[in-house]
Amino acid sequence: MKFYMTPGSCSTGIHIILEELEEVFEAHIVNLPAGDHFKPDYVAINPKSTIPALVRPDGTTLTEVVSIAYWLARSRGRGRLWPGETEAETRALETMVYVVSTLHGQGFARLFATPTFAASPGDRAKVEALGRDIIQQGFSILDRALEGRDYVAGPFSAADPILFYVEFWAEKTGIALPSNLAAHYRRMLERPVVRRVLREEGYNLALLGVEQSRPN
Repeated sequence: MKFYMTPGSCSTGIHIILEELEEVFEAHIVNLPAGDHFKPDYVAINPKSTIPALVRPDGTTLTEVVSIAYWLARSRGRGRLWPGETEAETRALETMVYVVSTLHGQGFARLFATPTFAASPGDRAKVEALGRDIIQQGFSILDRALEGRDYVAGPFSAADPILFYVEFWAEKTGIALPSNLAAHYRRMLERPVVRRVLREEGYNLALLGVEQSRPN
């Protein structure tokens, strides 16, 4: 398989899933600031000009975080990263869709791509403030849903790396996580695969929450 990704983006969640499944794949970096996603070679693979994209063994391409996560979790690794019961499966999908559509698409997007949402430079502070409000409200909702759970759907599943990438963004942007999400974030950072992926994507683990919580 060929995986088109940008380090530190939403594709990090898919990167973690691929590694947790011990998949063999080629990683191709798409430099978003340089406009690689609009270049003809990439548009031929993904006409949406978004990341991530996954070219499967049969040559077909999957786009969209939730679709890729769902296909990988159900179809690869004997389905071990997808919940086996309907209720858990539904909760996993519910969380992934909410993360991508609301926390990412409406919240963090206002922080990372403020000019897209602001008609004039004078509106940018309001746009960013609204983004932070959306994120904090969304985190509060997900925090309640995680009450009494180590992971989103009970056992570790594909939903957890998707939740992780916005928790990771929260740390990068100085947004505090409520207690259950903070515990989930630390739990994810303790997973060897997550640590390896972050190193591969160029991050210093000593600067992340899990290292700060350890005694010297």
